[in-house]
Amino acid sequence: MNPAPSQRHYGMDWLRVGAFVMLIFYHVGFSFTPWGYQTPTRGVVWWAEIPLLGLSAWRLALLFAISGYASAALFSRERDAGSFLRSRLLRLGIPLLFGLTVIVPPQPYMGLLNSGYAHGYAYFLFHDAFSFRRVIHEDLPAIMHLWFVIYLLAYTVALCVAVMVLPASWRAALARGSEKLLSGPWLLPFGCVAIYAVRAPGDGWTDTHSLLTDLCAHLHYGGMFLFGYLLRNSEPLRAAIARQWKWALVVGLAGYAFVALEAWYFPGNVRTPRAWMEPLDFAKAVQCWGTVIALFGIADRFWNRDARWRGMLAEAVFPVFIAHQTVMVLVSYWLRDKGLTALPEFLVLCAVVAGGSWLFYLVGREVGPLRPLIGLKRAKPVKRAKASVVPPTVA
Repeated sequence: MNPAPSQRHYGMDWLRVGAFVMLIFYHVGFSFTPWGYQTPTRGVVWWAEIPLLGLSAWRLALLFAISGYASAALFSRERDAGSFLRSRLLRLGIPLLFGLTVIVPPQPYMGLLNSGYAHGYAYFLFHDAFSFRRVIHEDLPAIMHLWFVIYLLAYTVALCVAVMVLPASWRAALARGSEKLLSGPWLLPFGCVAIYAVRAPGDGWTDTHSLLTDLCAHLHYGGMFLFGYLLRNSEPLRAAIARQWKWALVVGLAGYAFVALEAWYFPGNVRTPRAWMEPLDFAKAVQCWGTVIALFGIADRFWNRDARWRGMLAEAVFPVFIAHQTVMVLVSYWLRDKGLTALPEFLVLCAVVAGGSWLFYLVGREVGPLRPLIGLKRAKPVKRAKASVVPPTVA
């Protein structure tokens, strides 16, 4: 796969941008499914869950794998676990605190208003938002979509501790063993079985978003994070993906076909028969792993090239992620009395959420003190000259 590990892989940038764009459509579409959400809509669209299930099994696994890949690139620049950990704590921790205290609180507040909460936002903010108790149906303080950042920080800390504690020979042996296992014909079957093994017990594919209790999710997402970390520095693994991504795409689509079939026969809140549960869990594992491997292969084969907007889009991903769900909740409540049917409301929500989140990034990047709060470097980067430039050396 190209380029070599010392160069930036533009395909990973495009893959990351695409994954977060799909996240906006996923969260907006979620409001129209029977699964439930804190935002009111024009009603449930019975078939809306079928296209969303095409993303549900693998979207977060992909994001954690990409995060692991990027972490390996950043770590190679730092060359020291302590320095790397400090940089990641600042880069992720500051926007996390800002998001939890400023960006997220409007979401539970709007949900409480919909349940009869009688107080204004100022009262909520100073009396209830950070009270560490349950108010009506909301457990406060809320973390909402920022659970992803919390988990990513936890995996980063665990990785750095492992690097600091484990002898170099042990780490090298673990890397060689993992590389040998995954770079051959076992790449697809081992990944499918491993994800099924960690997801089938307990609540299976239902994440709790609680750092201390979400064991199945940690095994899954933490494993994907480590897979991405390994991939960055493994030529045999990259070559294996280049050889097998087409088969992986077939495998992923086959898994989704069964998932969609189950949703067609047992839509919404209709209980899935016990006989379907084990095959359904396995189909989701197959869909997840096959799709992730296929997307990595596609990103390398077709998307590994720079473009004018790539740098800005890659930079905007984290700020847009921080803002998008709060923008969606606020706009959803504003739309609920406008008399729109489901399709117009969906289109308006997609456009406004994308535009509002992009505006959040555009404003934040121009204000120096705001930049670290929304996940950007403190200083604005110097604009790249139009003449040919040596590609950056990290992903």
